[in-house]
Order: sequence, then C-alpha cells, then structure tokens
Amino acid sequence: MEEQEKNTSPKRSLRTILFERWWVLLSVVCLLAVGIYVILTMTGKAQSRKAGQESKSAAPGTSVVAVQAKKTDFNVFITGLGSVTPLNTVTVKYRVDGQLMEVLFREGQIVNGGDLLAKIDPRPFDVQLLQAEGQMARDLALLKNAQLDLQRYKDLWKQDSIPKQQLDTQEALVRQLEGTVKTDQGQIDSAKLQLVYCRITAPISGRVGLRIVDAGNIVHASDANGLVVITQLQPITVIFSIPEDNLSQVLSRLNKGESLPVEAYDRELKQKLAVGALLTTDNQIDPTTGTIRLKAIFPNKSNELFPNQFVNARLLVAVRREAIVIPSSAIQRGPQGTFVYVVKSDMTVEMRPASVGEIQGGDASVKTGLSPGELVVADGADRLREGARVEVKAQSGNAVQKGY
Repeated sequence: MEEQEKNTSPKRSLRTILFERWWVLLSVVCLLAVGIYVILTMTGKAQSRKAGQESKSAAPGTSVVAVQAKKTDFNVFITGLGSVTPLNTVTVKYRVDGQLMEVLFREGQIVNGGDLLAKIDPRPFDVQLLQAEGQMARDLALLKNAQLDLQRYKDLWKQDSIPKQQLDTQEALVRQLEGTVKTDQGQIDSAKLQLVYCRITAPISGRVGLRIVDAGNIVHASDANGLVVITQLQPITVIFSIPEDNLSQVLSRLNKGESLPVEAYDRELKQKLAVGALLTTDNQIDPTTGTIRLKAIFPNKSNELFPNQFVNARLLVAVRREAIVIPSSAIQRGPQGTFVYVVKSDMTVEMRPASVGEIQGGDASVKTGLSPGELVVADGADRLREGARVEVKAQSGNAVQKGY
C-alpha cells in the first residue's frame, strides 16, 4: 500500500501544477481582454467627444445684419408737426352792384396780379358819367359868366358907381359856383371809378379756386361770398410747433443772424417735399402744450406744398462735425446703460458699452465706445449674448466672410 501511494503522488502534483498554470494564463488573457476593451471604449468616447466639439465649432452662428461705424458730419434736427399756410389769401368781391356779364378765368388757373377776371354791366355807370359831365358843363358856364360880372363890378366900384355890398355879393357867387364845379368833378370821377370797378381784376398773383357765382347773376357789393378765392402759392409758408425747451437753441442762432434750414416731409417722414428757411418765431409760448409756433418760408417753385397740407417740418439747429454714426437700431439698453454688439474678427460678438449722443431718424451719434470702421450688429441683437458666434449679412442679405 505504501508503495502504491508513493507511485501516485507525483502524478497528482503535476496535474495540480498544470491546472494552476492554465488558470493563471486564463486570468491573464481575461485581464488583457478587459484592458483592451476599456482602452477601445475610452478611445471611442474621446473621438466622439472630439467629433462633437468639431461639429459644434463648425455649426453656423446666429444670422445678423451688421453695419460699419462711420465718421461723418451729423445733422441735429428738431421735428414738429405743421401745416402749409399761404402768405396771402384774398376773396375777390364786387365793388359795385350790377349784372355779372362775363367770367374770364378757369377754375384752378394760375393768375397774375392785375389780370382781368370778370366784367359787370357798365351801362348804368356810363349814364351816370354822362349826366355828371353835363351838369359840370352847365356849372362851368355859370361860373364863367359870374367871373365876368365880378370883373365889371370891380371896375364900377373903383369908379364909385356901385355899392361895396354888391361887389361882395358877386364875389360870393363866384366862389359858390367854383365849389359847384368841384362837386361836379367829383361826380364825374365817381362815375369813372364805378366803371373801373365793373372790370374785376386779380389783386394778387396765385391760384384761383372754384367759382362761386356764374355769369348772368345780379351781384351786389354787400354779397358775403364774393366771386372767387385767390391763394398765393409762391412763396408759401409752413407753421409748425416745437417744444419750448428747444427755443433757446433756436433763438441763439436767429439772434446771430444765421439762416436755419427747414425741410418739409410728408406725414410718414419718408419723402422730402421741399427745403426752405426759418422766417420767424411766435411771440409767446402756448401754456397748454408747452410749445411755440415757428414759421418757415419755402420758394415752392414746383408747387410741392399745397395750402392747409399737413407736413413734418425738420429744423436744422446744429451740425456735429466728424461724429461716429451708427444705425439707431444697433443701440441696446441694459441695466448698466446703453451698449452695442461689436463683431470681432473671429466672427464672435462683444458687448461694448457706448455713450449715445443725438438720435435722428434711423441714425445715432456715439460719443464714446466705438471707433470708425468697427462692425456693429444692427439687426438680430435680441438673439445674442457675450461671445456668441454670428454669421454677418449685409443689408441685401449676402453673407460677409471673415476677411471683411
């Protein structure tokens, strides 16, 4: 039995050793497999993360419209609502009574001062003139005879042939007849004047309105409406109001004798109608509105302005030389004040504090914070934040590349 056990022990030890070695080898292989798996997994994640970052960096930025800040002269205007007011408006009325025989103008016609507009029947006044001339001829004959008698009485009085009273009476008669002749001359002149009034002429140059009375009607000097209304169009004025706070700025330039240009625009402030100059200011401020009225005059050579037309008047009060100007839409407001989004060379934006001066229409002047040539976001700023990437487009919609 002892010999049998001695023979089987070495065999068992060899098996055990082989089994243990096989198990160690298997463990090493498993560890290697796990290591390779971990390495491959980490590498895949890193590549995925890198690809994600690259795709993210390659993604297009926010589409915005950007405009370069430019240095130029910036005009400062005061805008007020006004109405076109003619310098002169005349209602042509009748000076005599009679029948309206002819109307010689067309409605809407441009007439000059002195042009014949209408005629009234002159025959009644021709009769009055004839009567006055006949009366004057009679009185002139009486005056001439009285003057001859006066000369005779003077000679007789010198000879002491007549009393002084008779001479004085004759002198009084001569003076009475001289007065009568003057009255007759007045009657003649009055009749001639009535004949002049039978021809109705334009008192001013301008545009005639619609005819009020037709030919054939009997008209009177006491008629309220008259014949037609003539409105002067050249030159023409615009009366508009500005806040009283701007009055000192306007008066300071007027007192120096400077001419202040005024531009007339339509209701929507889009179309410029005419250019004129400030004529004067009113003599008092309206306490209910806190405004003062100003009057500007326009040549109106092409009849751009029409009486009683509502316009927006823009009064030029100052010119800022070499100011930095950007669109007013680029100005943003936040808790820290006004700022703009500046597009940098890497196509990202920077929030830049900016001190804003005057704003006129669609433009704004910037005192500090910008330099000429810098790109500022004019449209699309509401979708941006500090450091955001943008795709800049011009006003026409074409993309701007990095080499701007």
